[in-house]
Amino acid sequence: MTDAASASTDVLIVGAGIAGASLAAQLAPYRRVMMIEAEDVAGFHSTGRSAAFWQESYGGVRVQPLTAASAQALASPDPGFSDRPFLSPRGAVVIGRSGEAQAVDAFVTDFGAQGVEVDRLTPAALEARVAGLRDGWTEAAWEPSCRDIDVGGLHAAYLRAGRRAGASLGLRTPLVSARRGRDGWMVETGQGMIRAAVIINAAGAWADRVAERCGVAPIGIQPFRRTMVQLRLGIPVPASLPLVSHIGGAFYFKGEGEGRVWLSPHDETPSPPCDVAPEEMDVAVAIDRFQSVVDWPIAAVERKWAGLRSFAPDRLPVFGADPHQRDFIWCAGQGGFGIQTVPAISGLLAEQLGAPSPSAAIAAVDPAPFSPRRFA
Repeated sequence: MTDAASASTDVLIVGAGIAGASLAAQLAPYRRVMMIEAEDVAGFHSTGRSAAFWQESYGGVRVQPLTAASAQALASPDPGFSDRPFLSPRGAVVIGRSGEAQAVDAFVTDFGAQGVEVDRLTPAALEARVAGLRDGWTEAAWEPSCRDIDVGGLHAAYLRAGRRAGASLGLRTPLVSARRGRDGWMVETGQGMIRAAVIINAAGAWADRVAERCGVAPIGIQPFRRTMVQLRLGIPVPASLPLVSHIGGAFYFKGEGEGRVWLSPHDETPSPPCDVAPEEMDVAVAIDRFQSVVDWPIAAVERKWAGLRSFAPDRLPVFGADPHQRDFIWCAGQGGFGIQTVPAISGLLAEQLGAPSPSAAIAAVDPAPFSPRRFA
């Protein structure tokens, strides 16, 4: 779609990142669907800047059911959707210093109770998985189910599926304003007017702004800057290096090709919605924390980038109808776990909008804790 003038649709999805694209793919076989995207390409912001891993414990015990329910769709997608899986083996090690043993024990207990496979590691077993640790890093747990996600492939597959089912996509088409009338929404965009029965707000960091432009009260979705760095090391660290994360949330890193790692200081700096860039201080902090963990020489900083992770006030994703405007649907606040939970979130939300029931694993997840009604 290049010209929105006089267009009409059943469902208008605002945002064509992984959230919007997945919903278009789920809904287009049953409803007329349009996506509009303010940028020149779909997935330009958070989707295109992901650290690209699936970790069942990531996001906490309240998010874990969504991650677990999404595993089958990502590991063994329907042949008509993709001819290859989106997950590949990685494994994760959660580490702590000697004084953080209790926190690591709690991690093992809490996620073990959720059915996640997590095993306590001895110092010797830890050294075997992550060679070159500095003194003091003695506490660890192993999460073997952690895997890498082919984020680009997954996003492209959702866009293809939506397009095949008749969904249209308008790039460079920001939502300017919208008003709800007797016959649905009249939406002003940068390319003209669109009439829609339902608006889905999948605008990521811009979710509250989109709500306000539609006359809907914002929820309090706050974007935070997250920094990523690619380092080339002076020793041959294997590409299969596990995801290594701090039990206290100070860093994570993983192998990215032979002798290279992706590293983050796990920063969360409040930011307005924007095309965010890394700050040199955050890059320096990331490297300092990395060097405090492993005795690996750094040959070069090859890349650095930043993305926005957006959270609701309670740090849970938000999906469902607005409590005061039932034809305005939220799909926002996915934090850093949006991609690993996207099959479950899109399946549950699409069912609320008239699509068939999702798989048994996804249908078993209670969507009530994630409803916008909790902020009414």
